[in-house]
Amino acid sequence: MDKLKEKFASKAIPMAVEIKSLIKEHGDKVIGEYTVAQVYQGMKGMLGMVTETSKLDPEEGIRFRGYSIPELREKLPKAPGGTEPLPEGIFYLMLVGELPTEEDARNLSNEWARRSIVPRHVFDTIDSLPMSTHPMTQFSIAIMAMQTESLFAAAYKKGISKKEYWDYTYEDSMNLIARLPRIAAYIYRKKYKNNVHIEPDHKLDWAANFAHMMGYESFDFKRLMRLY
Repeated sequence: MDKLKEKFASKAIPMAVEIKSLIKEHGDKVIGEYTVAQVYQGMKGMLGMVTETSKLDPEEGIRFRGYSIPELREKLPKAPGGTEPLPEGIFYLMLVGELPTEEDARNLSNEWARRSIVPRHVFDTIDSLPMSTHPMTQFSIAIMAMQTESLFAAAYKKGISKKEYWDYTYEDSMNLIARLPRIAAYIYRKKYKNNVHIEPDHKLDWAANFAHMMGYESFDFKRLMRLY
């Protein structure tokens, strides 16, 4: 089990027990009253779900795990010489609720690199599509083609317990995130760069490697890719 998964499990499993207890003890309590106008106007001002990952204030703007965007740009780990946070850092924060160290972000980069191998049949599926196919349509089809690699689907078919769902969902999510840049870059190069492709460079971070596979090596492009 990778270190991030261990940390996630140490937080998520006890929280699941707490939530189950909360629902059992207080599940019938009323938490609000709503009007017809609120329902028709996008649930404005309605409590609709519980989330710890983000909060959107109409005056202050959005916060992720309690941090504003300017705070995150200052506090999250950056690539050597970089000025923008690594996506690995914000992912780590969103998942476990803690600011990562540079080592944490680097470990996640390495973990995604390890998981980033895309099956050949996914590229074959993309290649079989007409050149006129919209890139986002190709992207969706490629993701669907990776269903054959789903650990959750295989485990679900075997009848795993619901208590184990999180484990296989985590694995599938990490694999998907790791492979998306490879797929997106492949589609981009097919559509706009004469179908000439660039192999990944696993020494780079997630966003920089995406820029590299698209064919852009400038410092500013990689910096903006991390920001985006």
